[in-house]
Amino acid sequence: MRIGYARVSTADQNPDLQLDALKASGCEKLITEKLSGAAKSRPKLDKLLGSLSEGDVLTVWRLDRLGRSLPHLIACVTTLEERGAHLRSLTEGIDTTTAQGRVTFGIMASLAEFERSLVFERTRAGLASAKLRGARIGRPKSLTPAQVRHARKLLDGNERPQAVADSMGVSRSTLYRALKDVA
Repeated sequence: MRIGYARVSTADQNPDLQLDALKASGCEKLITEKLSGAAKSRPKLDKLLGSLSEGDVLTVWRLDRLGRSLPHLIACVTTLEERGAHLRSLTEGIDTTTAQGRVTFGIMASLAEFERSLVFERTRAGLASAKLRGARIGRPKSLTPAQVRHARKLLDGNERPQAVADSMGVSRSTLYRALKDVA
């Protein structure tokens, strides 16, 4: 049986391009998952891999839809081989039913891992550069310094911490963290 697996990283992305290609390639069953490729666990993929049997072919539009790290891709292919199943990637033209397909898979998986590493390195370098220029990285603070000072006055006036947090529209733990951060 040919089973197609399509994945998009976010709920607002559309898997139609992948699904159309998978249908056109002859997939009899289609599985769609909306989850980041970097996620450690992908429930639909895990279930699919566990259900494959001898002769089944797992078809993906591109290798990066199956996994973004070389170890994960190799683990998926190893699982397929243990079950007597195969992998087919439409875009890269990989078909592990052949020796050439297995070699091509190894090369393409290495290149996908390399690309991901480059993106990570560029991101890390960009963040470091922004920090050196004084940019604040991360989520904005929930409370301004003025709000924290006001909260501290309310607490010094014997207001209950939960009541102060509620009046500020934050959780009590956020209030305590803000009080600790702004001395």
